[in-house]
Amino acid sequence: MKDPMRLVERFCARHPNFGIPNLMRYIAIGSGIFWIVGLINPVLLSYMAFSPYAIFHGQIWRLVTFLLYPPNTGFLALIAVYFYYWIGTSLENAWGTGPFTVYFFSGAILTALFGILFYLVTGVSVSLTAEYIYLGMFFAFAVLFPDMEILLFFILPVKIKYLAILDAVFFVLSIFSNPFPLNLLPVVAMLNFLVFCGGELWRIVSFRHPKANTIHFRRESARIRREQQSKLFTHKCSVCGRTDVSNPELEFRYCSKCAGYHCFCQEHINNHIHFTE
Repeated sequence: MKDPMRLVERFCARHPNFGIPNLMRYIAIGSGIFWIVGLINPVLLSYMAFSPYAIFHGQIWRLVTFLLYPPNTGFLALIAVYFYYWIGTSLENAWGTGPFTVYFFSGAILTALFGILFYLVTGVSVSLTAEYIYLGMFFAFAVLFPDMEILLFFILPVKIKYLAILDAVFFVLSIFSNPFPLNLLPVVAMLNFLVFCGGELWRIVSFRHPKANTIHFRRESARIRREQQSKLFTHKCSVCGRTDVSNPELEFRYCSKCAGYHCFCQEHINNHIHFTE
């Protein structure tokens, strides 16, 4: 079975104009505007939340505006919006505009479909947010950049992978703490993460095997050739996602200090966090 992410990449390569460039910029700006609306008129903000009952009674805009609904009306909401803007932009740079657009909206569609089906089956109109969509983005970011560090509370340096493990614990607890079938929402909303990143996640787990430290150069070179043949570029920067096709003026090199084979452009070959796994 082919990797779904490869299929998406090939589709986007054949349709280079597919996708919404700087998607998270628009999402962040919209969330900021809704945050201000919530401060001024919370009642008006409630008309932007996801409500299957209201949707079936003509308020179709809720299918889109729930993606912009802020986490809360406090100051921390702005920090969360900026954090997810940074993560989304990093994913778009790593994957490309088309694949990231597919990833984001597939999570949104799965969430909306669950809410509508839940309403049709139970008659209960559940108010949903984009919480699990953004959590799926964070998990994808953690898979791509597990050793990147951020300042927790602007003080403590913590690697992304440890925060992802902590979020995964709360994710599992939410499944067991909510009543059935509402507890299926986290699983449904995160299906796109499993589809898009399941292969990469499995490779990370496999690399923890003791034999993974032994590199078979002939096998690795054959694997790299196969990957290059399936893509329309030869080199792709592991930080910014630029390729020798999108930016032919750049030079690309492999880092000898990173574990495995990781390519970087001339701007990031000496300015990146080394891969250790």
